[in-house]
Parts: sequence; structure tokens; C-alpha cells
Amino acid sequence: MEMPRLSLMLACSVLMVVMMMMMPTEVSAKRWTVGGNKGWTASVNYTIWAQNITFYKDDWLFFVYDRNQQNVLQVNKTDYESCNENNPIHSWTTGAGRDVVPLNVTKHYYFISGHGFCYGGMKLAVHVLNQPPAPKAAPVKSDSSPSAYSGSQLRYAMAFVAVWTFMSQLF
Repeated sequence: MEMPRLSLMLACSVLMVVMMMMMPTEVSAKRWTVGGNKGWTASVNYTIWAQNITFYKDDWLFFVYDRNQQNVLQVNKTDYESCNENNPIHSWTTGAGRDVVPLNVTKHYYFISGHGFCYGGMKLAVHVLNQPPAPKAAPVKSDSSPSAYSGSQLRYAMAFVAVWTFMSQLF
């Protein structure tokens, strides 16, 4: 491959990396350990635990429990309210006592533990929402003094100068 073509490919690669670094970051999914440091056990009020948490689509619930006693069953609202474990929508119990449940649909989810533990309070209801939109950039002032440029405008300008300087040295 001839040298100018290789240099141009390198310059384009550098430009792409610089531009990707300046792109706004997206809100990432969170993994919530159900019950916090107490886990999925009879000694936690899961309504209180979940009341100040906003669950978003693509978050995860991480259930940690005694695999010899409890389980994790996803049920409908009626079975949640009556602690009926006979017709679960899904059993998330893998046998290890460390089960991860993806919250990949915006809806209400209902979980219980069978073997009578639901009656003792081992039940969790969560409402999953869509992620909020990313914040919008502040409007740009009309003054052309350097203090009027937003942070993102300044970053783009500096990136352009850096790439332009790099490319001009190649040719």
C-alpha cells in the first residue's frame, strides 16, 4: 500500500476516534441487588426497599438467596397479591441462589418466593419505565467572544484543529 493512502487511512481513523470520544454518553443499565446487602430473604420489606428506586428498561434484578429454601418466581398481579405459586409466568430459579432477571420490557413485574415465604413478605413488585431522553445542550449565545462557546463546540473546534494539524503534516 502506498504511503499517502496509508496516511489518509490513519488520519481518518484518528478523526473517528476523536469524534467518538466527544459523543454524549448514554445512560447505562443498572443491576439492582434485590433487598440490598440483605438479599432475597424473609427479613426484608421489599415494598420499602423498592419505593425510592426508579427501574428502567434494560436494568437487571439480581436475586441473592439461600438456594435450599427460597426461589424466584415471576407471577401475574393476581398471583402476586394472593401469593399463589402454582402458575408462575417464569421460574428464574437456577439452583445457585444467584439469579439475574433482565427487565427488558416496560411494564409491571411481580416476583414471589414460594414454599410459604411469600406470606412472610418475600414478594416484589416493580414498574419498569423507558429511559428518560438525554439532556439537551444549552443554547449558544450570539456573542462571538471565546466565553460564548459551549463546551461541546470548543471540543469539536479543538478536535478539528488537532486532526487538521495532523493531516497537514502527513501531506
